[in-house]
Amino acid sequence: MKSVQIIALRQDRKRLLEHLQDSSLIQIKRTEKSPKGFNKIDMTAQTQVFERNVVLTEQSLKILNEFAPEKSGLLSSFKGSREIDPDEIGAIASNAGDVIGVCNRISELNKMRSDYAAEQVRIRTSLAQLEPWQTLDVPQSVSDTRTTAVFIGSLPQQYTDITLSEAIAGIDPELLFDFEIQYASKDMTCVVLLAPVFQKERAENTLRELGFAKPLSPSVLPPSEESEHLRQKSKELYDLDKKAKEEISSYASRREEIRDTQDYFRIRAEKYKVINELDHSRHVFVITGYVPEEDCERLERLCGRVASCYVEFNDVDPKEAPVKLKNNRFARPAQSIVTMYSAPSHDDIDPTPLVAFFFYFFFGMMFSDAGYGLLMTVVIGIVIKLFKPNEAMYNNLKLFQYCGISTMIWGLIYGSIFGDAPVALYNHFAGASLTMEELLPWPIIDQQKDALMLLIISIAFGLVHILVGMGCKFYVCWKHKDYAGALFDTGLWMLMLVGFAVLAVGIAALPVLLYVGAGMAIAAALGLVLTQGRHKKGFGKVISGVASLYDITSYISDLLSYSRLLALGLTTGVMAQVFNMLATMFGTSAFSFIPLIIIFLVGHAITIGLNALGAYVHTMRLQYVEMFGKFYDGGGKEFQPFSLNSKYIKIQEENSK
Repeated sequence: MKSVQIIALRQDRKRLLEHLQDSSLIQIKRTEKSPKGFNKIDMTAQTQVFERNVVLTEQSLKILNEFAPEKSGLLSSFKGSREIDPDEIGAIASNAGDVIGVCNRISELNKMRSDYAAEQVRIRTSLAQLEPWQTLDVPQSVSDTRTTAVFIGSLPQQYTDITLSEAIAGIDPELLFDFEIQYASKDMTCVVLLAPVFQKERAENTLRELGFAKPLSPSVLPPSEESEHLRQKSKELYDLDKKAKEEISSYASRREEIRDTQDYFRIRAEKYKVINELDHSRHVFVITGYVPEEDCERLERLCGRVASCYVEFNDVDPKEAPVKLKNNRFARPAQSIVTMYSAPSHDDIDPTPLVAFFFYFFFGMMFSDAGYGLLMTVVIGIVIKLFKPNEAMYNNLKLFQYCGISTMIWGLIYGSIFGDAPVALYNHFAGASLTMEELLPWPIIDQQKDALMLLIISIAFGLVHILVGMGCKFYVCWKHKDYAGALFDTGLWMLMLVGFAVLAVGIAALPVLLYVGAGMAIAAALGLVLTQGRHKKGFGKVISGVASLYDITSYISDLLSYSRLLALGLTTGVMAQVFNMLATMFGTSAFSFIPLIIIFLVGHAITIGLNALGAYVHTMRLQYVEMFGKFYDGGGKEFQPFSLNSKYIKIQEENSK
């Protein structure tokens, strides 16, 4: 990685930044303090405008998808960005104002719909409140006359004419009143009460003691007329809401324009954020950043072609430089696994090739069915061919395609093709008792019969995996001239683990290896006792050396973790066989084909879903915990070039036309 400084005329800034963004060659670095004569230009306001437009278009697309869902297939999410000619960006920019107007209208219509919905709720509430008053032939808001006080409201319990008269008389025997009950239920009585104006205060006091409450929003029309008016208003709101929906749906044809415009403003926002970080004088501006060493010449040619500028490359402290991973086609899909954990620091090695091999290997061993592996490989190949996904999605798909190939190989080793589907179906219809061992022309390992052997093989593979990780640690220590750490802290443990492995082989098969393995383990143990306390003083050296042997329990625990290679592989095979058995339980009549096909398809779909997820999760765990824990620290900063971070469009490279 090199640091780069580009000095160019301000009049060339737009053109140069656009080409740098297209090329994705440089990661731009913000300088904390501008040199004398230079300053930063605040582009925050412009950036915020672009970002608001991005948010507006995102909201508009979400609203459109709600009312006019886009017709897309199950696999459409794998589709890559739409390629456009560089000249089309100008057309998108010129049309951006019109598209933003459409987005504003969509948002306005959606807000109107929200207002309509809120008003409908209020109408329903009002109708519910008016329902008990339908027999009232005057408005609830009617006022007192010259001689009569009018009280319209509700009481919090059920009354009859007799019980209400008694209740009022019991509170104020001298009150003159007349009333009419409009509605009565267990919890409420709606009543109209009349009293002489000169006794209005006494009537109010009496009703207050009874818990009388006036309507919250008294109607200005008789309740029946008010209800009809509200229902008519509700219908009008429904029609307006329907028109708003139809108008929103009518903009579905502009969906692609909205997407293109969103990416245009996203690109503009990114560029203006970068301008914020550059140093400017009256006539020139300065770009500082990082560029991979192999791209220096290409960057220099690009700058010379598009602007009058000066380009200078310098060495950079590895501790400060970002990391760009470079791997071949086989390992590249596994880069996301490494960066998901952490990018390698300058003290680490890039573990991607090792991760790739062991990830494919262990995933296949756990998923372990040739039918499932073939299905994964073929379907993913078709998806890549048809949809041409972007780079990130392509790498993810290739990761699982390679896992599918590994799964297919392990399935053939185990003799598992959709479980035992070939012999299960043949035996069901032919009445035979064929087995997979008899069907396949090569020797297979039966996961159920040979479970103990597979457990030993799984732990052996785990030992290799751990030793590879420790070998990486040995290499890193040696590279940094930490020879004692390489030989004593890593090499002796590797020797001990290999010694135990040789000892195990001696016990199981070749007694002569007993002495070799025991000698290696004892020599390693003595070496650890003598060296692990080398940083201590006095008697602490011996104590630390002896105590270090306790770490063997950690290695044993790690090795036992690889038993999941057997467990998950066995689970896949058993589940597939169970569903095959269930599918063939309904006889051989014509009607039995329907449940057979349904159970077979659904059962194997469930098996694929559950066990593919399990294989993925546990393979990740074996990489992150068992292997990375032995040598990998991470903590590096991933190289993030100034680029077109678009979501829907991809600008064709000039040499691709």
